[in-house]
Amino acid sequence: MPKKIFIAAFQQSKFGKLMGMTIPGIVDTAVRETFSSIGADPALAGVASIGACCSIALHEQGLLAGLVAMTPGLSGKPIETVENACATGGQAILSVARKLLLGEGEVGLAVGFEKMRDTEGKVDGPLVARALTSYTHPDERIGKVSVVPHLFAEVMEAYMKAYGVTERDLAAIAVQEYANARSNPFAQMQKNDVTLEKALAIEGINRYVVDGLPLKTYDCSQITDGWAGMVLATEEGLARLGMAKRDTVRLAGFGQATDPLKKEGRDVLRPAGALEAMRKAYAMAGLCPDDVNVAEVHDCFTVMGAIGAEVIGKAEVGQGARYWVEGKAAPDGACGINTSGGLIAKGHPIGATGISMVGWCAWQLLGKAPAPLQVKNVRAAATFNIGGPICASVCTVLTPGA
Repeated sequence: MPKKIFIAAFQQSKFGKLMGMTIPGIVDTAVRETFSSIGADPALAGVASIGACCSIALHEQGLLAGLVAMTPGLSGKPIETVENACATGGQAILSVARKLLLGEGEVGLAVGFEKMRDTEGKVDGPLVARALTSYTHPDERIGKVSVVPHLFAEVMEAYMKAYGVTERDLAAIAVQEYANARSNPFAQMQKNDVTLEKALAIEGINRYVVDGLPLKTYDCSQITDGWAGMVLATEEGLARLGMAKRDTVRLAGFGQATDPLKKEGRDVLRPAGALEAMRKAYAMAGLCPDDVNVAEVHDCFTVMGAIGAEVIGKAEVGQGARYWVEGKAAPDGACGINTSGGLIAKGHPIGATGISMVGWCAWQLLGKAPAPLQVKNVRAAATFNIGGPICASVCTVLTPGA
């Protein structure tokens, strides 16, 4: 990159329920609290991007960029709303980074959020399902009651058959992530103790989500309220913020690619776009998978935790689940993956997810993760954020700021 881009600040809400907060209130809170985390004025931002996926469908609120501009000091600046399904948060970061690289500003803000529950914290299941279904191809909705889980249940079944992986192997991913979430104060499922036996037993809330397919409740991510914000800056921007490089993390590389929306006819077990986006991110950073020892991957379902380990290059194709089973993805393993608890246990507020993944890795590099989750001697981090049925992919590589 012609300029170096740094993560100067990251902040997020606790994931789970935002109760009576309004959309304007969530946006303003995210902007203010992200900047206040480093004692800076939001007016220092020259550019900004914001993303959410369900705001129009669930709350009839669009033009989110205009809500960002309501925070004092941000009016009249180039702010945009981005949408890339569940990769929206990652897309917001890339949007800001590219503006900074183009010289449109020296300090930028990326914000993502989702409000998926009502003021009492309850979920309107059919309404949320309809909102999420809009991110799939119309031809693949036919005959499916719950479209997104159904599509990933098919991916799970294909992965198991292709590589001899069992439901037990994939359940081990959820067990590790629930264990991680117990030490993460921002996690939605912080109080849940999930054993392997519990993740496999068909009892209580745990059931097969789609008849005839292996996906179970504990294989699935959460329906979540939450926001995440990030301040990015050039070297000149850091000076304006009064920050030293040693207190930041460098966005050393990033990549983006999009495959056809329709899952049928593609090799989703070896997603071409995801692999290309990750390759580009490593190439831009001048690093390789061996350099990375902490990562956050988009585990909307456990099978994606396995495929994600393969996309970031920590496991060979078909060996991603084994990587988790052998403990290599644990905080004290070869590469701590989803030490935050991942989407499965930390939560999945869609528009905020990609930002929270990158932000958590930044905290890891700065030594700010909770002690039980802090990976030792962090060298570099990778993230893999997807949208749709492994359609949109946004990948990043992070290194220490100094």
